[in-house]
Amino acid sequence: MLDEGSPLFLQIAQQLSTDIIEGTLAEGSRVPSTNEFAAFYRINPATAAKGINLLVDDGVLEKRRGIGMFVIVGARDRLIQLRRKEFAEQFIDPLLVEARRLGITADELVDLIRPGPADHDRQKLSNEKEGGAS
Repeated sequence: MLDEGSPLFLQIAQQLSTDIIEGTLAEGSRVPSTNEFAAFYRINPATAAKGINLLVDDGVLEKRRGIGMFVIVGARDRLIQLRRKEFAEQFIDPLLVEARRLGITADELVDLIRPGPADHDRQKLSNEKEGGAS
């Protein structure tokens, strides 16, 4: 799971978020401890704690004194809402800006995104440009 592309604590938070969204970590369930994360991924417990605390700050996890960290009820919906917002900011907004710049209409954009006959037409154009046949 862990790679060298982003800080480890962010990767821990991202993986926990994904597990909650996918249902691997159900609402109300206990989250592995910082020491468990540290041992499993061979990282510093403070790094694991920093990742977990990001989700506490986001209102996704709660600490139950003496028991551990737990997924808050409603966490999945909250995370989906946050991820959708991030998705729009990272992908949709730049897509729309570039589409406007290129004069692509909303209908044309939908056709580019929607699977179906347009996929075949794009593949055919790609093959023709490369000198092949469809």
